[in-house]
Amino acid sequence: MSDYTPPKVWTWDSESGGKFANINRPIAGATHDKELPVGAHPLQLYSLATPNGVKVTVMLEELLALGHAGAEYDAWLIDIGAGDQFGSGFVAINPNSKIPALMDNSTTPPTPVFESGAILLYLAEKFDAFLPHEHGARTRCLSWLFWQMGSAPYLGGGFGHFYAYAPVKLEYPINRFAMEVKRQLDVLDRHLSDSEYMAGDDYTIADIAIWPWYGALAAGKVYDAAEFLDTASYKNVLRWTNQIAARPAAKRGRMVNRSFGELSDQLRERHDARDFETMTQDKVEARAERSGQDSGQS
Repeated sequence: MSDYTPPKVWTWDSESGGKFANINRPIAGATHDKELPVGAHPLQLYSLATPNGVKVTVMLEELLALGHAGAEYDAWLIDIGAGDQFGSGFVAINPNSKIPALMDNSTTPPTPVFESGAILLYLAEKFDAFLPHEHGARTRCLSWLFWQMGSAPYLGGGFGHFYAYAPVKLEYPINRFAMEVKRQLDVLDRHLSDSEYMAGDDYTIADIAIWPWYGALAAGKVYDAAEFLDTASYKNVLRWTNQIAARPAAKRGRMVNRSFGELSDQLRERHDARDFETMTQDKVEARAERSGQDSGQS
């Protein structure tokens, strides 16, 4: 147990934030002047392949897979560890300094959009895709979209922080947030027991929003906590997770702006669909080079 007593007035201790102490602060605004790069496509995405970033790249890849040429985009890597999100150009799009941020240059004037849920809804309405028209299904879709936006902070900033990133392991917050995350997984599992996707029979922005968080958690891809949370027991969540993971657009979207994990999964910037082909060719060449080195050593 801690004997910590809160002071009358809280003051910022920059050393108290654990792994992310260098990027967390109690004030907003830019820390430095830095213009954002701009590519050739109408949509400019500034992001990182965290769950919130993956939502948007999956959405864009899904739109392109449907044939929406206007969804072509440039995806620029925002290194949050280096504080890129506090540059003046990024803050001009998102005053909250969080990824992802989108600039739609196809409108006059250009339209900035921030918050991942808002970006999904913006793109769904812009391209009339992945958002049901029928009143009941549309309402269910939006309810689950906003469920994710309200629930994920308990998973990421709550459970994920105290279980994986905090400088010390504390029983109370880990237990508190593990309990809440398991309750949320149970909510999903019960719902998916008689619903193929979150809003019914059709794949929607609700699925695209929830999958990078709860699907990744169930599959053991975030926080290394699948065993701790017994995610294998949520059979319906796993069925849904694997179903989405098999979609080619989801596979591509998960790679974009990834700067961590296996090198074979990283496409740090995306400016053209051919970037995925180049990435695949690079992997083949790297394997061949490693194979040659191994043969030479044997």
